[in-house]
Amino acid sequence: MKKIAIAGSTGYLGKFLVEHLIESKTEGIALARNTKKLAAFNSKNLQKIKAEFTQPESLNGIFNGVDTVISTVGITRQKDGLTYMDVDYHANKNLLTEARNAGVRKFIYVSVLNGQNMRQLKICDAKERFVDELKNSGIEYTIIRPSGFFSDMKDFLDMAKGGRVYLFGDGNKKLNPIHGADLAKVCFSAINTADKEIEVGGPEILSHNEIAEMALRASGKKIKIVHLPDFLQKASIGFVRTFFSQKTYGPIEFFLTALDFDMVAPQFGTHKLNDFFSVSVQ
Repeated sequence: MKKIAIAGSTGYLGKFLVEHLIESKTEGIALARNTKKLAAFNSKNLQKIKAEFTQPESLNGIFNGVDTVISTVGITRQKDGLTYMDVDYHANKNLLTEARNAGVRKFIYVSVLNGQNMRQLKICDAKERFVDELKNSGIEYTIIRPSGFFSDMKDFLDMAKGGRVYLFGDGNKKLNPIHGADLAKVCFSAINTADKEIEVGGPEILSHNEIAEMALRASGKKIKIVHLPDFLQKASIGFVRTFFSQKTYGPIEFFLTALDFDMVAPQFGTHKLNDFFSVSVQ
């Protein structure tokens, strides 16, 4: 396999991508704002490069000799004065421009399942604007659309640690979140696929009720699930938009909106959510 560049290598998925790259003995580079966070990764085939993705001048020449770029660049919680548009759109656009200038063959971008149906959310709008940019770039591409990361399920676990989990409606909406190690395999398999978009989820399709019960058991709590009326979901979204800053309400808005969908994608992988919860509470 030719040289691979991983942008966003210090995030939840990025670290699993770097691990997979090393295990497969593939030549590659890991790009990060803070390369000290990559201290645990050492391989003669891995080069660590500091880059500020929001600053195009810092990217000059970084993709020379690179065959494929895999970008997981994005922010869950806005900080450092940066917005979703700054990072999820403009930073990825900067990476794409540099990739095209360097003659990179393929660009793989990790977005979100149903993102195109949630463009009213600032985080999804920024991601999908970049998806549009990538589709029109002329470069070979694959867009990965995971149904949700295991790390996203910590919202259930955080509630469970308090003794009860709050759900909207009957809690029967379903999803199949995927572990980072499994998703990394999907990203690497996309390097040589002709598929333009890949929707993917984990091996278990679970209802919100089942995830809540799993989180409560992992936390050593009794099963206490509070089902809130559906109208409170929309009211809550309106409330956080009105009374909280964009920095605060972005992830809450996304979580509340995603709860209204069946976020189920083709099943892949071997990792189980209960095991992730058990490790996370230790």
